[in-house]
Amino acid sequence: MADRSALDEFRAALAGAARALADDPDVELGFTTEASSARGRSIKVTTPARALPPEAVAEARGQADGFAIRMRHHDAALHARGAPADAVARAVFDAAEGARVEAIGSRGMAGVAANLSHSLGQRLRSDPIGRARGADEVPLSTAVGLVVRERLTGLKPPAHAERGLGMVRDWIEDKAGVGLDALPAVLDDQAAFQKLTRKLLEDLELVEGQPASEEPEDEGGDEQEQPGEDEGEDDQQGEGAAPPDPSEMRVEQGDPQEGEGEAEGEADMLDDGDGDPAPGEMEGEAPSRPNRPLGEPPMGLDYRAFTTRFDEVIEARELCDEEELGRLRAYLDQQLVHLQGAVTKLANRLQRRLMAQQSRSWDFDQEEGLLDAARLARVVVNPGQSLSYKVERETEFRDTVVTLLIDNSGSMRGRPISIAAISADILARTLERCGIKTEILGFTTRAWKGGQSREAWLAEGRPPAPGRLNDLRHIVYKRADEPWRRARKSLGLMMREGLLKENIDGEALMWAHGRLLARPEERKMLMVISDGAPVDDSTLSVNSGSYLERHLRGVIGWIEGKSPVELVAIGIGHDVNRYYSRAVTIMDAEQLGGTIIEQLAQLFETP
Repeated sequence: MADRSALDEFRAALAGAARALADDPDVELGFTTEASSARGRSIKVTTPARALPPEAVAEARGQADGFAIRMRHHDAALHARGAPADAVARAVFDAAEGARVEAIGSRGMAGVAANLSHSLGQRLRSDPIGRARGADEVPLSTAVGLVVRERLTGLKPPAHAERGLGMVRDWIEDKAGVGLDALPAVLDDQAAFQKLTRKLLEDLELVEGQPASEEPEDEGGDEQEQPGEDEGEDDQQGEGAAPPDPSEMRVEQGDPQEGEGEAEGEADMLDDGDGDPAPGEMEGEAPSRPNRPLGEPPMGLDYRAFTTRFDEVIEARELCDEEELGRLRAYLDQQLVHLQGAVTKLANRLQRRLMAQQSRSWDFDQEEGLLDAARLARVVVNPGQSLSYKVERETEFRDTVVTLLIDNSGSMRGRPISIAAISADILARTLERCGIKTEILGFTTRAWKGGQSREAWLAEGRPPAPGRLNDLRHIVYKRADEPWRRARKSLGLMMREGLLKENIDGEALMWAHGRLLARPEERKMLMVISDGAPVDDSTLSVNSGSYLERHLRGVIGWIEGKSPVELVAIGIGHDVNRYYSRAVTIMDAEQLGGTIIEQLAQLFETP
């Protein structure tokens, strides 16, 4: 009877843990002599012997934990919609999702991680990977699942699976290493993870790039396009064509049209005979953006947009939910924790330099304002005296606004965009303490290879010289009047996989410049942070090879020669002095924080 009681207590403990992990009080758990399973809110795990041997207890715990976290972190309907039809591809797809769910569930919980590892070890004892004598005998789903698990958790595979995994690991890494490296960044986003997993299947040649339900007649040159690019993945979810860096493949939540038609765009890159396809170069000239505030440049700059219908100016918070923004912000802080101290010291130095320029003066004996502590003594001596207040006089120095315009193109991916984000964050905090308003903006495109603008161009029969042929995405990370504490999370969006695409600098510069001119402050400063010249393959494939660059030069020349806005640029690994008369180039992204501070200090010290 005591043995039975111990078994019942163990079952009750398992059920309680399962309910907690699933975050569902209605989860039920029982034992079975058959295979463990879960259906609805009912979990069945293998019955341990009455003596509760440690091995059987660990196995039951691993099964219960695995089913519970799957209930909480796995959307079965979403998984089914994205699953490939091929049996082998489906098995790999399922294994990757299983690794994702277990990585989330074990995060920060050593006990759960140990239970899941034990359960995995038990499952692999009957898996062919432990008996394989050659690479052709290794089940690919098991191997890929183990590699994904290692990427997400850092845990090595069970010992008895290492030999079999070693037979195919190099092949998997060679084919899909970049895609595997991108998975940890989207761990908590099943849709985005699913998108990258399908890209992984394409890299492993288990599925073909899905035709993105676009017009087939425009796909004539696909094979020649760029061998490393995969054209269509689920159009309804985002990018249909892979960028130059496959790890950039990521679904953009909340923007279902993004990326539609990109498979067509890739083929057209070589098909079009309307211009000089020079994807390696960049060009630019005057913009044609709707509702642009003030400051229109002279329209003699031979530049236009084929259509502006699909362009967007969007708040960072609208591109992902609060929970993901918080996770991305935490990732940014964690990644640059060692740098933040150094940049903060530089920011404090800037603050001291700025505050030294402020000639602070006060009006005393006021009816309201700040209490004048220096005159409290007379009130103590003579209580009949009224309290005295002081008011600080406004200074011209404080009537200033600074805009940081950050290049959000794919080439900024990795350390440059991380340091740009944290530097902008600290700079905004510093300038706010000095009474200077700061706006932080970013610019990229909504899609690779032209997006809906290119689709519209194709639908109209490919008229020659269409001009800019991609959908702009201009992002507001922090508005000038917004307190830093409210915008802090938004800067984490720059860490989101798939956000960074192509860069059309000229129109972005005019957008930021127009916002500045609409501000009431007397002094306006615009700082551009970029790592290169403008690049948009869709535009450059059907216009001259210097189209975007010419436009950028024209806009810069107009701002520097005609506008009251003070313009300065920082180039990361790229000489931007050939564009901007006031610019500095840094070769290492580590220098960015200090360079931003120094450049701003010089701007403020200039009369």
